[in-house]
Amino acid sequence: MAGVTHYELPLPRFDAAPRLLIVVSPYYREIADGLIAGARGVAEQAGAVVDLIEVPGALEIPTAIGLAARSGRYDGFVALGCVVRGETTHYETVCNDSSRGLTLLGLDGHAIGNGILTVENMDQAAVRADPGGQNKGGGAAAAALHLVALSRKYAASFSRPVPRAEDRDPIRLAGRLEGPTGA
Repeated sequence: MAGVTHYELPLPRFDAAPRLLIVVSPYYREIADGLIAGARGVAEQAGAVVDLIEVPGALEIPTAIGLAARSGRYDGFVALGCVVRGETTHYETVCNDSSRGLTLLGLDGHAIGNGILTVENMDQAAVRADPGGQNKGGGAAAAALHLVALSRKYAASFSRPVPRAEDRDPIRLAGRLEGPTGA
C-alpha cells in the first residue's frame, strides 16, 4: 500500500494540563529513547505534564500502569517498548499478553496509548521509533491525550447529582402503590 496516507486527529486542547505517565521498557535502549522523545514532544505540544518510569520488559508495562493508576496522580498513560520476533513463540506471548493487559486496563477506564512496537527486525523498529519518521511514541501519547479528553468530557456528566430514591417516581410492576414501597 505504498503512497497511502493516514489521517491524524488534531491534538485535543485542555483547560487544565493533563498529567501523563510514560511507562517504558528500555530493553532496546536506542529504540526506547526514540519512542520517549516522540511521546514527550507530542505531550509538550498539548501542554501535558509528563513523568517517566522504566520497567524491565513489555510484560511489566501493564502491571506498572495498573499500580500507578491506583495512585490517582495521572490522567493518562503511555506504554512504550519494543518486541522483536525471535526464533521461539515467546514473541507471541509477550505481544499478546502485554496488549491484552493494556486493553483490560483501558476497559476499566484508564486512558492508555499503546506504543509497544511489535516488529520483525530492528530496522522496522528504528523506522517506527524515529520521532522524525513514523513517531509511534508520539502517536501513543496522542492516543492517551485523546482518551484523557474523552474521559474528562464524560466525567462532567457523572458530576450531576443522582436523584434520591424518595424523589424518583415509583415503578409499579403489578398491583397497587399503597402499602410498603420498598422491597
